[in-house]
Amino acid sequence: MQGDDLAILLELARSAQRDAIRRRKRRQAAAARPRKPAAAAPSRPPTPAQRDGLRAETQARRWLEQSGLRIVARNLRCTVGEIDLVGLDGTVLVFIEVRHRSSADYGGAAASVNRQKQQRLIRAAQYFLPELSRGHCGCNAAACRFDVVTVEPAGLRWHKHAFSAD
Repeated sequence: MQGDDLAILLELARSAQRDAIRRRKRRQAAAARPRKPAAAAPSRPPTPAQRDGLRAETQARRWLEQSGLRIVARNLRCTVGEIDLVGLDGTVLVFIEVRHRSSADYGGAAASVNRQKQQRLIRAAQYFLPELSRGHCGCNAAACRFDVVTVEPAGLRWHKHAFSAD
């Protein structure tokens, strides 16, 4: 290999390395930036399933408030997921998933909160936890738990500590 050819190859390698470093820094900077909440969807009439879900959430909210839980937020959305209800049980923030099923087929409403759904709820809760903790508990990271309220023909059922972030 000639000296000029070697110099050209070395310059191409250095250029590729600089490009790779720039791309890596951009990815790291993007990952470090806080995510913005998802933009609101265009307003259109809710589907029948969405109406049923909203009714179930309203029914669950009223029932939880009558049971002593103070609801502090509803339908929190971000890019990683949605939290149906957030309540305050003493000093514990409670992230609540409301599930509605018209029948108990396929395991019912509680069985529909599978591991994948739990992971989305945990990520969404991690996103909102600092703000909710400061606003309602006066600290940066309040104790929290994950509950599930099922709305089925047999009635409402509150599953406290349904899963954990561990």
